[in-house]
Amino acid sequence: MKKTSKLVLADFSIESALWEQGFLQICGVDEVGRGCFAGPVVAGAVIFSPDCNPPDGIADSKLLKPIVRETLTEQIKNCALAWAVGEVSVAVINQVGIGRATQLAFVKAIENLTHLPDRIMIDAFYIADLAKEMQYPIQGGDKLSTSIAAASIVAKVYRDDLMKKLGAEYPEYGFSIHKGYGTKLHQAALKKHGLSPLHRTSFNLSKFSLIRCYSREGANPINNFKLVFD
Repeated sequence: MKKTSKLVLADFSIESALWEQGFLQICGVDEVGRGCFAGPVVAGAVIFSPDCNPPDGIADSKLLKPIVRETLTEQIKNCALAWAVGEVSVAVINQVGIGRATQLAFVKAIENLTHLPDRIMIDAFYIADLAKEMQYPIQGGDKLSTSIAAASIVAKVYRDDLMKKLGAEYPEYGFSIHKGYGTKLHQAALKKHGLSPLHRTSFNLSKFSLIRCYSREGANPINNFKLVFD
C-alpha cells in the first residue's frame, strides 16, 4: 500500500505472496451499489498476470474522481489478463434481498471471466456459493489489493454509466447525478414523485415517500407491479 499525497494506493503485496505459492490467476472481486435506494447491484472481477505492470493510481474507487475512474477502467481492461462484471437487477434484489443479490453478483462476475481463477480475493467477507478454500476475504481489501481495487473501479464505472442511461428514462429522479444513492436530492425526488420501478421496495423507503410506485403517464399510483428474474 503506497501513499501519494492524501490518497492511499493499492499494491500487489497480497497478490505477490499468492503468486509465490504458485497461484498465478488471482482474481480480485468487489461490489458497488449495495446501499443504493435504486438500481442494480454490480460486482467487478479482475485478474492480473504476475508480469503485469498495472496503471498508476489504482485505489478504492470511492476515493477517485469520476474522470480518473473512467481513465483507469480503460487501462485496467487493456492490462488485465481477464475482467468481467456481474449485474443483479432490482427485481431480484426485491425478491431475495440485497445480501443474497450481492452474492449473486459476485458469482456472476466470476463466471463471466474468460480465465478460471486459482484463488479469489474479496473485500471483507466470503462468497457463499464458492469453495471457502479458494477465497481470501481481506478487511479493507479495496484499499490494499490492486486486484480488488481494480475490480471496484471497473464495477463503479459500469454501474455509473448504467444509472446515467436510466436517468434519461426517469429524469425526475436525478439518477445521473446521485446514481441511486440516498442523497438529499434523491430523497426530495422520492417525496415529490414516489417510487419508480427502479427503486428497491425491499428497502424501507416508505419514510421518504407516501407513494409506492407511479405510472409512466403520471396517472394513478401503482400499488403493485410484477417482479421477475432477468
